Amino acid sequence: MSGAYLLRPAEQADLPVITAIYAEEVRTGTATYELVPPDEAAMAQRFGDLKAKHFPYLVAEEKGGRLLGYAYAGGYRPRPAYNWLVEDSIYLAPEARGRGVGTALLTRLIEECERLGFRQMLAVIGDAGNHGSIGVHRKLGFKMIGTMPATGLKFGRWIDTVLMQRPLGEGTGTIPDTSAYPGDFSAPPPEI
Repeated sequence: MSGAYLLRPAEQADLPVITAIYAEEVRTGTATYELVPPDEAAMAQRFGDLKAKHFPYLVAEEKGGRLLGYAYAGGYRPRPAYNWLVEDSIYLAPEARGRGVGTALLTRLIEECERLGFRQMLAVIGDAGNHGSIGVHRKLGFKMIGTMPATGLKFGRWIDTVLMQRPLGEGTGTIPDTSAYPGDFSAPPPEI
């Protein structure tokens, strides 16, 4: 429990609210470069794909059951050399912003990814003016690694993409045991 909300693994039943939170950002924000909000079936497919690969997917639930936001980690790219790198995503309901919910979700997401054995986390932040997201990532140890100018066109303007990165666990201090890759899902999924 963090303040007035609980962090827990996302469930199928959370998808209507997750879909609504994301749709609001698609329609009004620049954190995502999607232009048309995906429907619940598309969000369910995305959720199912991440859960099938046992990536952490979390929600922040306010007392009374209302969802304030969600966060998940996913693979960066499909090539095997990227296996130890995850990309984080965090989306909050407008009323949850500035309350520490994003920090709490990202902190737990980092912990879960470290527990699973991943070595690096990448934040691909839409809009160099997204000071809230940049600040939360910086606060939790992410370093600025670059800005890609004018990578998105949304709301009639060009938007920069900010890249931030953070080591997880042993980071690059050792070479991981490839037989222990968190993506080798022959074993049952880890408990979150």
